[in-house]
Amino acid sequence: MAIQRYLYSATIGTFLQGSTEEVIGSLARRAEFSLEREQERAWEAQIKILKDSLVNLDGYIYFEYDIPRMGRRIDTLLLVNSILFVVEFKIGQSEYESSAIDQVWDYSLDLHNFHETSHKLIIVPILVCTEARRSYLELCQKSPGDLVLTPIRAKACDLRLVIDNAISLFGVRQLDISDWESGKYQPTPNIIEAARYLYNNHSVQDISRSDASAINLTKTTTAISNIITTSKDNGRKAICFVTGVPGAGKTLVGLNIAISHIDKYSELYSVFLSGNGPLVAVLREALARDRYNRQKSERSRKVTKGNVLSEVKMFIQNVHNFRDECLKDPRPPFEHVAIFDEAQRAWNMEQTSLFMRRKKNRSNFYLSEPEYLISCLDRHKDWAVVVCLVGGGQEINTGEAGISEWLKAIKRSYKHWKVYVSPGLTDTEYSAESIIMELSEGQDICFEKDLHLGVSMRSFRSENVSYFVKCILDLDSERAKSTIKNILERYPIVITRDIELAKQWLRNKARGSERYGIVVSSQAERLRPQAIHVKAPVDPVHWFLDPKTDTRSSYYLEDVATEFDIQGLELDYSCVVWDADFRYSLSGWQHYSFCGDRWRNIVKAERKTYQKNAYRVLLTRARQGMVIVVPEGDHSDPTRDPSFYDPTYEYLRSIKIPEL
Repeated sequence: MAIQRYLYSATIGTFLQGSTEEVIGSLARRAEFSLEREQERAWEAQIKILKDSLVNLDGYIYFEYDIPRMGRRIDTLLLVNSILFVVEFKIGQSEYESSAIDQVWDYSLDLHNFHETSHKLIIVPILVCTEARRSYLELCQKSPGDLVLTPIRAKACDLRLVIDNAISLFGVRQLDISDWESGKYQPTPNIIEAARYLYNNHSVQDISRSDASAINLTKTTTAISNIITTSKDNGRKAICFVTGVPGAGKTLVGLNIAISHIDKYSELYSVFLSGNGPLVAVLREALARDRYNRQKSERSRKVTKGNVLSEVKMFIQNVHNFRDECLKDPRPPFEHVAIFDEAQRAWNMEQTSLFMRRKKNRSNFYLSEPEYLISCLDRHKDWAVVVCLVGGGQEINTGEAGISEWLKAIKRSYKHWKVYVSPGLTDTEYSAESIIMELSEGQDICFEKDLHLGVSMRSFRSENVSYFVKCILDLDSERAKSTIKNILERYPIVITRDIELAKQWLRNKARGSERYGIVVSSQAERLRPQAIHVKAPVDPVHWFLDPKTDTRSSYYLEDVATEFDIQGLELDYSCVVWDADFRYSLSGWQHYSFCGDRWRNIVKAERKTYQKNAYRVLLTRARQGMVIVVPEGDHSDPTRDPSFYDPTYEYLRSIKIPEL
């Protein structure tokens, strides 16, 4: 049975025959939000405009159509002659604000991308400002074949003219309305959108791209919840390891568990911990802004941004802050359940000891970060659960221990803990198979298939991008060439030597509020001639969340993000600028860091792995497409000799990445 995503629907004929009061009454009865007189007046004005504009038209009308991924509703949808008109009203406004234009464009793109039976329809976004002095009625596409037109800006009296022009231009085609209404809505939210939606009491099923990913996420969430409940009921301590294919939603599962147990007075209260500082900062700010704006608009009580942010900070914490609090206070932590995101990035003993000696004045600290963090939860006398969300091949910094250190810590010191393991943890990319076999001999260990997320929900354009990037980095050119054939139709990837051309490509590709930005390696120190200063710190909150008008946002293409800023987060379109720190050669990748006035070879295998993983992160951050820039270099600059760059560019060309 199809989910009803609107508050009112009717044939246009039925709508025209009914009274304004009847339509508003129907809207009010189905509304799940408190109605203000201001909302009713807005509906009255919209209904009057539509009744004047739709005379003698056949079709269907929908009011307040729900867009779950965005957490918003479209004012009005009109389906006439198989053309979908997305109409956003700004009652009393005289200016067509850019944010409102993006809003109606975003709604239209969402339907095109994620509503199954709207994929092949012409969609016309229309912004109606009732007090505007003039209309802009040209029907055009941003690129050839684009089924979503650029937004029309219209005065109320010109709405009918827009509809007639579109019908004249795109012809008449019959559409089965019941088929359209029954189409599945299969969104693919980024982690920020997903977190907002979960925080507003919705389920993962509402924001999952497909039945398979929804089932996958639900099963994993249920498996973890059962482990938590069983541990509590039996007074036991347990640790579970969750794996998944790239983009499967491991972080989303962790947030779902934490948000499900957000009541701080409950024994099941959970905390989501991450050592990824930018991810924590961006998620906290995004949730706080969203909750603050919602509560402010409801006017139900006085609310401050600080109070809302404090609530969010309780269940999303930086793992290092959690660790430091446990250092100060020897008592058990407030939470019985700790969810560690990107657990493979926890520090080994050497890095932890060094940090404790230098920063905390503790010279006798000889535990790895995993062992210490487990010890904090082990302070509870009754029960505790640790959930490790694990990514493979994503260690990007010195001292990151990989997931095997968690297992070794359990074997050394916590034999009384029950271990729940995803079968995916035995894959070679986790380097944990041997320690799992050792654990099996003397530990209570259980393999739980539902702890593996096997369906990617990251990119609605292509699920093969991560594999393609793996082939690039593994120098498997034949597989890379065969894979890209299946990618380019829906996920554009291009290469160029010209960064200004790349910037223009980003601006041309992005529509509405689709986010784009430049990403580079943290070792890319010779990009200054391209106006890229990698050592200039970027504020990820502003970079990821602020609008096009803010110079600190990614849209401005001035500040750049490194692998440390962007891991765990995504853009719609990215520009990856490839410096001479990571160079292609016939004998394999060459690794360099810039020291003083020259490039120096990286010798340590561990650092080489981090650098390769850094480029893996950079090349998998775009949801809809990317441009790769390999600078030409400069013969007059020995630090940017063209020989440092040309082989990389030629390699990327050889695997059939199109040139811009």
